[in-house]
Amino acid sequence: MSKPTPSHSSRSPEYALLGFLYESPVHGYDLHHRLVNELGQIWRASQSQTYNILKRLELRGDVAATTIKQAKLPDRQVLKITTSGRKRFLTWLNTPTGSSVRAIRLEFITRLYFTQKFATENLLPILDAQAAEINASLTRLEVDQASIPAGQTFNRLGLGLRTQQLRSVLNWLVECRKAFANKSNKE
Repeated sequence: MSKPTPSHSSRSPEYALLGFLYESPVHGYDLHHRLVNELGQIWRASQSQTYNILKRLELRGDVAATTIKQAKLPDRQVLKITTSGRKRFLTWLNTPTGSSVRAIRLEFITRLYFTQKFATENLLPILDAQAAEINASLTRLEVDQASIPAGQTFNRLGLGLRTQQLRSVLNWLVECRKAFANKSNKE
């Protein structure tokens, strides 16, 4: 089994959590709260899932925890992104998502969110790179569809659905481009 590439990470909000930590150190509870409030329509994670992801990131060396003693309250941990976590986050931030509709719905929108926060000048280039990635996939799917024998109706239908979904994503990318172009013109 091949190892996931940065463009096809595990389908968890770990890069969103790294992105919030890239901005500033914070408590795990506050990280979960930000995930829910700022990206809750993209990522669904319970508080315990968020803590499990943070623990995994800590074990991997991407996050470091410092315990803060509190009088009359339980100790709290402040989490901070490490140098390797920063490098991993920035590599992910600058890597195209691929052409899976699910990856675009989860990862690309998250990537777009953090690009808008940390590298606004890259917004239009990542939209263009994503469109190029999808166009390349559409070309491959069309070649595949042309090679399917006429009697394989469901293979044809399956590829047809995938191509229509990717064309919808291309239209959505055009809308994103317009939204960010309008936003930069107003500023």
